[in-house]
Amino acid sequence: MDNKDAEKLFFIPFNTGGHWLLLAINPIREIVYYLDSLGNDWTTYPDTKVLIDTVLQAFRAQRDIQTSRRGANSITWIKVACPQQRNQIDCGYFMLRFMRDTLALGRLKIPTDYFDEFKCAFYTKDQVDEIKEEWCQFMIKLNVCS
Repeated sequence: MDNKDAEKLFFIPFNTGGHWLLLAINPIREIVYYLDSLGNDWTTYPDTKVLIDTVLQAFRAQRDIQTSRRGANSITWIKVACPQQRNQIDCGYFMLRFMRDTLALGRLKIPTDYFDEFKCAFYTKDQVDEIKEEWCQFMIKLNVCS
């Protein structure tokens, strides 16, 4: 990666052990966007933050980036206010929807209030069903369910 990659986002679907959330990471700028459909802060899952901070520090070291004594403190975590699930089972679909919405819009940054096009407190049943259908079609195309 070089400076032309400074605006790329890498999506990390992350399972905390029972809950899916999405991390969108810009490793060059050391920004982690945290999207959690339960509304938790990243402090709810401290091991997640430690892991991602460690990976970004290793990435920085591999690129020989000088950061003086800032270390992990230079990594910016941004909690994104995103649509919230109303049950305890749809977190994976919300994570997929967050990723899809970001990719569909072609955005390089995620606003802290999510995107105006999708700003809502909750996804409707139809919006959740839409991502479920897309996921099923994707899996069928891959011939995973044969």
